[in-house]
Amino acid sequence: MGPKRRRTVDGESKQAVQSRCSMVTRSQSSSVKKISDDSNINNSPVVVFAHGAGAPSSSDWMIRWKNLLADSLNAVEIVTFDYPYISKRKPPPKAEKLVEFHSDIVKAIAAKYPQHPLILVGKSMGSRVSCMVAAENGIRASAVVCLGYPLKGSKGAIRDGPLLQLTFPTMFVQGTKDGLCSLESLEAVRKKMKALSRLHVVDNGDHSMKIAKKNLKLAGITQEDAEQCAVQAIAMFVSQITGAR
Repeated sequence: MGPKRRRTVDGESKQAVQSRCSMVTRSQSSSVKKISDDSNINNSPVVVFAHGAGAPSSSDWMIRWKNLLADSLNAVEIVTFDYPYISKRKPPPKAEKLVEFHSDIVKAIAAKYPQHPLILVGKSMGSRVSCMVAAENGIRASAVVCLGYPLKGSKGAIRDGPLLQLTFPTMFVQGTKDGLCSLESLEAVRKKMKALSRLHVVDNGDHSMKIAKKNLKLAGITQEDAEQCAVQAIAMFVSQITGAR
């Protein structure tokens, strides 16, 4: 018996990966309404991208995802920033205390690009704060994208308050092995949300969507493939919201 053929992500296997990309994004609604039919609106979005609690905007993860989003969304600009506690080398405060700082940045960017759809993106804690900002009066975001939403608090409480306040379309990108957000808990919250929501699942992904090497090998994909699937789903979501072509 000859040696077993190794699974690759080339040829037919690569096509299978792309097929899976189109199958794992779950919508809470059968359709997504465009934000506007105004021909004067430029559909290229501007993105404000907030980091998580443990790493600044200069981290490898943030830089990689910033580049992925820039390529997939054809964004006019991807704006990242550091919350003040980062430079002071202090632990992160409660998310509520970061809202004003974050909101000021969002308002400044919205004023700079008034004709572009505004998309708020956040990693973990940054996604939670982004949802709080989006729920504020005076913020006219087109959509919110949560990369690893930290639904479960340190004491086990379900932190769904910001999500239930949202009225803007919201997308979640969650790993199936994310200890801070089980898919079952998130689905229960999504059913209660007023806003349209969409979910893209990263099979075997952790809180940062990282997949163990053994699981990548079994699936016949790479970490890059999984991340490309995620950003493709985000790009489709944003294009449907903004009416981009």
